Amino acid sequence: MNEELFLTEDQADALQEITNIAMGRAGAQLAQILDTFVKLSVPRISIIQAGSISHNILNMIGSKSAATAIRQSFNGSLSGETMVVYDQHGCRNLADLMGYDGVIDCTTERELLLDVGNVLVGACLNGVADLLGASLVFSAPTIMAENVEVDQLINTKHLTWHYALLLELHFTLEIRDFTCHLLILMPEESILRLQLAIDAFMDNL
Repeated sequence: MNEELFLTEDQADALQEITNIAMGRAGAQLAQILDTFVKLSVPRISIIQAGSISHNILNMIGSKSAATAIRQSFNGSLSGETMVVYDQHGCRNLADLMGYDGVIDCTTERELLLDVGNVLVGACLNGVADLLGASLVFSAPTIMAENVEVDQLINTKHLTWHYALLLELHFTLEIRDFTCHLLILMPEESILRLQLAIDAFMDNL
């Protein structure tokens, strides 16, 4: 691996702090939508090879049970892909909190997951971009996989990058058995731009 792709200790610490601030914004927006307290994890950051992405995601999420994921890409000063991964009970709990009664159809279920994922991705990444002085454009969120095992979410044969920065955050709700994971992937060329942006951020402190 090109050593330039590794973050220095100072860069990693700064990125974690920047992400913590952005996560707070995302958590606050989700709490407002769901009217309940949202607990946030400590961000986890690693540089991974394409072939090991499924293994890394499984280790971070910690379960091979069925999950549903949405995907959203971003471009601009930084580029990459995001995934929001929900466990199989996530949609039902979201529906309860948002006032849906009885059985909900597939269309409503997907809309719920897409809406919540879009809020988390937008709030978190826009928060990071604001602090780094970056500009981002997002694609529309789409359903990436439904009720598949976590280590089967991504087909590595379709990946076009060799190395990427993987940043994982997760959100849990105080009054429900609900967890969702936000995964942010930035490929090689974006890692180098990210490093420059972090260095500029630290120079301005």
